[in-house]
Amino acid sequence: MPTPRWFFYLLPLVAWLPGCSGADFVNSMVPREGYRVVKDLAYGTEPRQQLDVYIPDAAPASLPTVLFLYGGGWTAGSKADYLFVGEAFAARGYAVVIADYRLYPEVRYPAFLEDNAAAVAWVKRRMAAETGTAPNALYLVGHSAGAYNAAMLTLDARWLAAQNMRACDTVDAFVGLAGPYDFRPLTGRSLPAIFGGPSPAGVMPLDHVVGSPPPMLLISGLNDTTVRPANSRNLAAKARAAGGEVEEKYYPDIGHIWLAGSLGAPLQHMAPTLNDIDAFLKARPRGGCAP
Repeated sequence: MPTPRWFFYLLPLVAWLPGCSGADFVNSMVPREGYRVVKDLAYGTEPRQQLDVYIPDAAPASLPTVLFLYGGGWTAGSKADYLFVGEAFAARGYAVVIADYRLYPEVRYPAFLEDNAAAVAWVKRRMAAETGTAPNALYLVGHSAGAYNAAMLTLDARWLAAQNMRACDTVDAFVGLAGPYDFRPLTGRSLPAIFGGPSPAGVMPLDHVVGSPPPMLLISGLNDTTVRPANSRNLAAKARAAGGEVEEKYYPDIGHIWLAGSLGAPLQHMAPTLNDIDAFLKARPRGGCAP
């Protein structure tokens, strides 16, 4: 049944509702059946080093697994806000891991990447024992700052190497939604503090495209004025030049926040985001790097 037109007129009003965020609004309409959630599993010793796992009902002993990294400018975010993402991918047959990670001002670069790499290690080494479901493929999916984080784990060998892992053996594919992949010079009050200056070296995913990376799907909304679609175009061009497999999707009339929101069941008519990701991942049951 199509989403009624009045629903979309309400979306801009959500931010003005006292005590209500866009995530609250979307999550309030997400189905609560068809999956179970194992909450607050620790992948480290810090309070924000915890994750939730969404597992479809009647799931087999092993499933393709999405590790979703949310955005928030490295200063905000909570796994509790992303029920709509967990439900969306679980409904398509994936196990879904949504991980919190430490944020500025508690930490600065690269601590959030170290946390994300530790979450990857948890999925590969401990998920089966702690949830009863093993990952038979691992896909990194991120939005905004989370897409940056996922891209860095995929492209910059240092972070998974610290967990004795290699991206080519660990990451079957990477999906970036509105990712900032090369946004120097860093402006504003927080970004230079987070990354160590206005033009720090070696901190951008575009700096680390070497060899043939795992398959990538890069998605942007053409109305995104927060992270320009050129970020996706530039990373795609450099990855292809290095021999990588890359698909690009650009959606008209979609901005930064609602690109992520369009994953949720009540908003999936806004853009084919979930369908495109699902088709891309199901075509790559095992990915990794090309020989």
